[in-house]
Parts: sequence; structure tokens; C-alpha cells
Amino acid sequence: MSNRAQQFAGTRVRIMEAATKVFADLGFNGASTRNIAARAGANQGLITYHFKSKDALWRAATNQLFTEYRQRLQERMNNVASDDPREAARECIREFVRFSGHHPEFFRTMVEEGKRPNDRMRWLVETHIRPLYDYFKDLIREPLDLDGERMAHFMYMLIGAGGLIFANAPECRELTGLKANTRKAIEEHAEQVAQLFVP
Repeated sequence: MSNRAQQFAGTRVRIMEAATKVFADLGFNGASTRNIAARAGANQGLITYHFKSKDALWRAATNQLFTEYRQRLQERMNNVASDDPREAARECIREFVRFSGHHPEFFRTMVEEGKRPNDRMRWLVETHIRPLYDYFKDLIREPLDLDGERMAHFMYMLIGAGGLIFANAPECRELTGLKANTRKAIEEHAEQVAQLFVP
């Protein structure tokens, strides 16, 4: 790859990483391409060059975030040592918490975009959240004996329990003294949430 091509690819990655954080913090309507360019250390015109529109950038950044989570989850589940379906459910939960801890924008994106019944929310649900919901449902429903409505409550309790502490890490530190985004705190939270939901 030429030096120019490397710079081109690096700029695109920086823009998407910055966009993921800015959209998660400010929401789609609150975010601007100017905010994103400043965070990425890039010229604002490069956003239009790479992504054509703010909506296209939001979708690309969101795709990257959720694709990374699905890949990590699949890798983790492929390496579960136990045949016990309850332990597989626990490991699935642990990986959700771990990813939420290392990527607090994951939880924030779901919360921010889930508030409004618009095309972005519907796209996010159909493209990413429903497949994840179905995956969790297939893995967790039988060992925990959950029917449809109970499964819905379970999933939203899990999302809140697994992600809120990291999305609100400054508040957590101010209130409790715990620095939630350390590796040790993330692993402890992953274990506690897994044992809480699948005792």
C-alpha cells in the first residue's frame, strides 16, 4: 500500500472512530461534522469526501462498532470450554459487559438512538440489534426458561446492568470512588452481572 493510500485509510478510520464517540455523546441531531472533524484532527471537507453525508457517516460508524462486537462475541462463544448451556449464557453476558466497558459508546448509541422512532432507529434495530437479540434469545431462553415477554424484560435489564456503569463512568467515580473503565473493574462487573442473571 502506498504512503498516500495509507494516509487515506488512516484518515477514514480516525473519522469513523471520532464519529462513533461524538454521535454517542451528542446524538445524531446534536453532532456536527465540524465536531467530528475536530475530534478526528481532520479537515471537515474530508468527511464529505469519504462519506458523502452525516447520515452515511453515522451508518458507517455504527456498522463498525456493532460488527466489532459481533465478531468478538462469536470468537468468545466459539471458545467456550464448557458444554453447560448456563455457562455459555454466562460467557455471552460477560462478553457483552466487557465490550460495553471497553466501548462505552456501544451502550450510549443504543440509548441515544433508541429514544426516537425514526428511520435511524429502525435501521439500527433491523441491521444490528434484532440479530443480537435473536442470538441472545436462542442462547439464553432455554437454560433460563424465558418466554417472549420475560425475555424482553431480561434483555433490557441486562443492557442496563451491563452498560450503564461504563456510560456513566465519571458519575460512578464521583459517587463511589470506583474507576469503572479499568480492566480489573470491567472483569469484576462482567462476572457480577453474569452471576446475577444466570446464578
